[in-house]
Amino acid sequence: MKTVIIGAGSDLGVHIDGAHLGPLQLMNDMKNIYHGEMINLMQDEKIVKSRNLSDKKKNNVELEKFNTALYKIELKKLEEKLFPITLGGDHSVAISSALADAKVNDGHIGLIWIDAHTDFNTFETTVTGNLHGLPCAAITGYKCEELRTFYDGECIDPRKTVIIGARSIDPWEEDNLRYAGVTIYSTEDIKTKGVKTVIEEAFKIAMDRNKSVHVSYDIDVIDPDIAPGVSVPEVDGITEEEATEILEAVLKHVNDISSMDIVEFNPLRDENRKTEQIALNLLARTVQVVEEKKGKYFQEKKY
Repeated sequence: MKTVIIGAGSDLGVHIDGAHLGPLQLMNDMKNIYHGEMINLMQDEKIVKSRNLSDKKKNNVELEKFNTALYKIELKKLEEKLFPITLGGDHSVAISSALADAKVNDGHIGLIWIDAHTDFNTFETTVTGNLHGLPCAAITGYKCEELRTFYDGECIDPRKTVIIGARSIDPWEEDNLRYAGVTIYSTEDIKTKGVKTVIEEAFKIAMDRNKSVHVSYDIDVIDPDIAPGVSVPEVDGITEEEATEILEAVLKHVNDISSMDIVEFNPLRDENRKTEQIALNLLARTVQVVEEKKGKYFQEKKY
C-alpha cells in the first residue's frame, strides 16, 4: 500500500510559534529517501495570531478555514486508497485527518492518541484558549462543534478512544474524559505495565467492532530533556527508546491502521536538531512498515 505524506503546517492552535514549520522541515529531510507523494499545506502567513489568554476561542475562524482545506486533501487521498501520514503542526490538525478517516469508514474506526496531554478540553473548560487542547474532544463528538463545521459524518466513539502517555490533565478536563468514557494510560502506566501490554490493550479497545484505527502520535509524549523541540513540553516523559518501542508495537498492528499523524515538532524550540532526528526516525519507520507490510496484506487479501 502506498503512503502519502501530508504536511499540515499550522500552529494556529497554540500561542507559541514554530510548529507550523515542522512539516516542511521533515519533508525536506525525507526528499532523498522517500519517493512517494508529498503535499504541504501552510497556514496563511498574513494571519496575526491572537495570544490573549482571556480569549477562549483563539484563532478559531482561521483554524477552521485551514482544517477545512486539510480535510478535503485527507479525504481525497483516502478515497484514492492511499495511507495518509499527516505531519503537524500543532495537534489541532488531527481534527481533519481523523475525521476524514472516520468519513471513509462510516465512523467505524477507533482512535489511539499518544500524547503528554489528553486534549479533551472544550471551549467551556479550556484554561488557555489554545485550541490544540481540544482536538480529541472534537474528533469524538464531545461538544466543540465549531471545530468540525466542515464535517457531516459520524464522529469517533469516545469509548473506542485510548490516550497513551498522558501526564498533564486539567481538572475540568478529567470530568470531560470520565463522562465521555475515554480510556487513559498515563506515562506511569507505560513504565509499570510495559509498552507491549499497553498497546495490545489499546488496540483491543479501539478495534472493538470497528474497521480500523487512526493513530495520532504527539512527540511531546517524550521527555523534553530528550526532545525539547515542542511547543508545550511536559516534564517526566518517556525515553526515546520507549517512544520507539511504542511505534514498533503500534506498527505490529499496521493492518488495523488506516491513517496516522506525527505532530507538534517545533524546529524553533529544538536543540542541536535532537527532536527533528527523533521525529524523522518515527516518520521514516512508519513509511517503511506501511509500504512493506500493509502492501503485502492487501495483496494477500486480493487473492
